[in-house]
Amino acid sequence: MTLTVGWPEAPEALPSPVVDNHCHLDHRAYAKGVEGGLLIPVDEALDRAAAVNIARIVQVGCDLEGSRWAVETAAAYDSVVAAVALHPNEAPRLAELGELESALAEIDRLAGSGEHVRAVGETGLDYFRTGEDGRDAQHASFREHIRIAKRHDKTLVIHDRDAHADVLAVLDDEGVPDRTVMHCFSGDADFARECLDRGAYLSFAGTVTFKNAENLREALRITPRDRILVETDAPFLTPAPHRGQPNASFLIPLTVRFMAGIAGVSVDDMCRDIDANTDRAFGGGWARRT
Repeated sequence: MTLTVGWPEAPEALPSPVVDNHCHLDHRAYAKGVEGGLLIPVDEALDRAAAVNIARIVQVGCDLEGSRWAVETAAAYDSVVAAVALHPNEAPRLAELGELESALAEIDRLAGSGEHVRAVGETGLDYFRTGEDGRDAQHASFREHIRIAKRHDKTLVIHDRDAHADVLAVLDDEGVPDRTVMHCFSGDADFARECLDRGAYLSFAGTVTFKNAENLREALRITPRDRILVETDAPFLTPAPHRGQPNASFLIPLTVRFMAGIAGVSVDDMCRDIDANTDRAFGGGWARRT
């Protein structure tokens, strides 16, 4: 199977199955010299992932269109489950249009639309792209997503960018859901301990392989093996040595092998831990693609 120019070559397959617990199969990837970006068709994306033992995927919505697409895709593919939400940066835009309340109501409906919807997210706070004038809307949206997750007994998937203290404050005020995942964990070891104390799983993306990310490696070293997850956030955050190129689920072996080295465990043990942790975090019973 050959992909168009711009995609990295597939790495060696992992020895045991692993789940990409945060992916955006519907997002086009920027690629230099490719007008309109790159997009792998779903069947091909799942086949290429399965070929390197990435046998299951959590497809994550960031707005109403993406959340509906995630639900439809998870219904169509046994190896995919859905997460639905309004991204933190979507909340101020919708609030300005007077549409935030109705959009949250639709997320609530989607969250309860079937067993293939396993999570509410990615929600949370993002102070990098949204200024102070948009924070009230982000906080209101985050709080309602927490309530939706609890109401439907779904996993909460948190986006946290430059907002560590406020994310924890909102969680503490609302009460942490039974299953919470810190998507693309971006803190240091101290923040990792704060999240772990609240029962969260820490999901590491390709950023853990970046040369300037020693804080993430320190966080990984202190994370118990039963709380570690892995993700792509594809098509973003491509791991080394392909940083700057588009990302896809079939590149997770690069991140997993790197993580195993940092954690001081075998690659096979890391794979088995991640797979078991994902079942606890998102619920088991969904098929592996072979």
